[in-house]
Amino acid sequence: MNKFDILSASYNDIKDQKYDYAVLPWGATEPHNYHLPYLTDCYLAYDTSLDAVKKAYERAEVKGMILPPVPFGSQNPGQFDLPFCLHGRYETQKAILSDIVASLHRQNINKLIIVNGHGGNSFKNMIRDLAIDYPDFLIAATDWFKIVPTKDFFEEAGDHADELETSVLMHYRPELVNLEIAGNGTYTPFKTKTLREGVAWTPRNWSKVSQDTGIGNPHKSTAEKGKKYAEAVTDKLATLFIELIKEEMY
Repeated sequence: MNKFDILSASYNDIKDQKYDYAVLPWGATEPHNYHLPYLTDCYLAYDTSLDAVKKAYERAEVKGMILPPVPFGSQNPGQFDLPFCLHGRYETQKAILSDIVASLHRQNINKLIIVNGHGGNSFKNMIRDLAIDYPDFLIAATDWFKIVPTKDFFEEAGDHADELETSVLMHYRPELVNLEIAGNGTYTPFKTKTLREGVAWTPRNWSKVSQDTGIGNPHKSTAEKGKKYAEAVTDKLATLFIELIKEEMY
């Protein structure tokens, strides 16, 4: 019986179960250098979510359900020109999230955690709007790749198809990684100093930033590094799930 994962669960598995919350992995459909699949962000958000839900149940009998990962991410200029890279507009993403919340609310499941795997996604304004429409429904969002600092786990910095993403996918789904054909992930930062310093934000033009679509060298990636980082991340996520169910927020 699978009681945590809607991708493989049947109605028979869950019809007599009571669920405390749902988890929504959210990724993107986009190139990830030459060596990772288009759905890398979906796989990583999904796999870390599943591990964390299992840990939360084992540690505190808090029961969650993993929903299917959403594959529509917000893309940068130059990125959505690449073959089969799919751009999800804010309006599209909000409509998807709104329908999911409406469905869960009707079923008396009133807590949803979004585990985001794509740097271009942002849910804050959507969540604020939905808090007005559903005042008794809690939505929390987290970027799984920002939960734990990376400096103690990886040697090379990056943010797309880099050592972090490659290592964690090597841990969860090694059959999907072909490190032998990976590009170096060499990238060109903004020439404008204030943009590099984060004084302001504007989307990067991917065609001018990266030649192989990667940002960061993946060649030092290992499954062992990925496992250690994933364990640290899923420990934190499990604690989040437990606290959101067991503790008062205010």
